[in-house]
Amino acid sequence: MSWDLLDDHLKSGTTTLCRAWRIARRDGTVFGFTDHDRDLKFEGTVFRAETGVSGRAIAQVTGLAVNNTEVLGALMSEALEERDILAGRFDGAEVRCWLVNWARPLERVILFRGHVGEIVREGEAFRAEFRGLAEALNVPDGRAYQTDCGAVLGDGACGVDLTRPAFSAVVEIASIVDGRFLTLRDGPEHEDRWFERGRLEVLDGAAAGVTAVVKGDRRQGRLRTVELWQDVVADLRAGDRVRLTAGCDKRADTCRAKFANFLNFRGFPHIPGEDWLTTFPSINGVNDGGGVRP
Repeated sequence: MSWDLLDDHLKSGTTTLCRAWRIARRDGTVFGFTDHDRDLKFEGTVFRAETGVSGRAIAQVTGLAVNNTEVLGALMSEALEERDILAGRFDGAEVRCWLVNWARPLERVILFRGHVGEIVREGEAFRAEFRGLAEALNVPDGRAYQTDCGAVLGDGACGVDLTRPAFSAVVEIASIVDGRFLTLRDGPEHEDRWFERGRLEVLDGAAAGVTAVVKGDRRQGRLRTVELWQDVVADLRAGDRVRLTAGCDKRADTCRAKFANFLNFRGFPHIPGEDWLTTFPSINGVNDGGGVRP
């Protein structure tokens, strides 16, 4: 019905049109933006005009190619905070874009639906890429024949219960340096490097919900020092609690010794490597028709 009304408005010859974007983050936070000079409200969302957000043309194609577009905007504390963008809170957020008659918002049509892709900072502004629903078709599917495990630690194929104390621990931050080097109080009594390649998740405080990948992990008495691959830009403070999850390097030996889970190993550790494939018979060897010896 809204499209029929908008179609009549377009045929009138005099239009009052604008665009509106709705971004729903995975943590449930919703933002509304419009390139009109006044706020709009429909479908339970307020689309704010003072955010300085403007959009580019939507590239739409037939077939299975991915539709995409971009929006430009200023980093304003009332709407978008730089630390939230850098902390990854907008990664994978759902996006919808409408063409709206701002004089009668009931007259509207949805132009685009997808997810947030790459976000790039440009001076005091940002450029966000929106990728259409067909982007999911670009994700590899099926198993790959490789020596390393193809499962994600803790998923249904892996089967490891990461809530067990052996593989997970909740600790308190004692100190932080440069947002990347953390000292944790009452560190779990796991051996050194137990949480390397694992995940750190912030449980409370202003940075609650932010996750990071552990690069280094060392135990020092009742303290534990952890280095992250990237800075946690969110407001992480001493006293906040974090959850550490054990890491996995995808090797068969690690699956067997660290997790006792070799029956669920999703790799092919006995596939011959490149060294074996490049070997050749030697005139000085025993040529008895058996296997080629390196």
